[in-house]
Amino acid sequence: MDERVNKDKQEIIEPILAHLWQTIAARKTASAGDSYTAQLIANGVAATGRKLNEEAVEMLMAALALEKQRTDETEEQFVKEAADLLYHFLVLLAVCDSDLTRVLDELKQRTARSGLAEKAARKK
Repeated sequence: MDERVNKDKQEIIEPILAHLWQTIAARKTASAGDSYTAQLIANGVAATGRKLNEEAVEMLMAALALEKQRTDETEEQFVKEAADLLYHFLVLLAVCDSDLTRVLDELKQRTARSGLAEKAARKK
């Protein structure tokens, strides 16, 4: 892919991801009656994990529909489910008092070698 296209996408991705992460972090101190995110956080790891799992299944179903027949509708549904999954993943990170930057650092380290080599080097 063209290097400029990648740079343009990066300039869009980073601020959106950072803003979403900051918003979720701010909701940790909000009342559960004030926001959906605050409700998820208040419900804890198990409930948020179940919701993340539900979203993962919905994304998979949308991916299968997209693979079967690529239309504007199936593509739009896949994108919506992907957004839901990413959002709920970030909420679970927040519930676990983990930091998105640690996850991104881990991904950055993994890009330094092939996925097969990285996977083989993991402890069992």
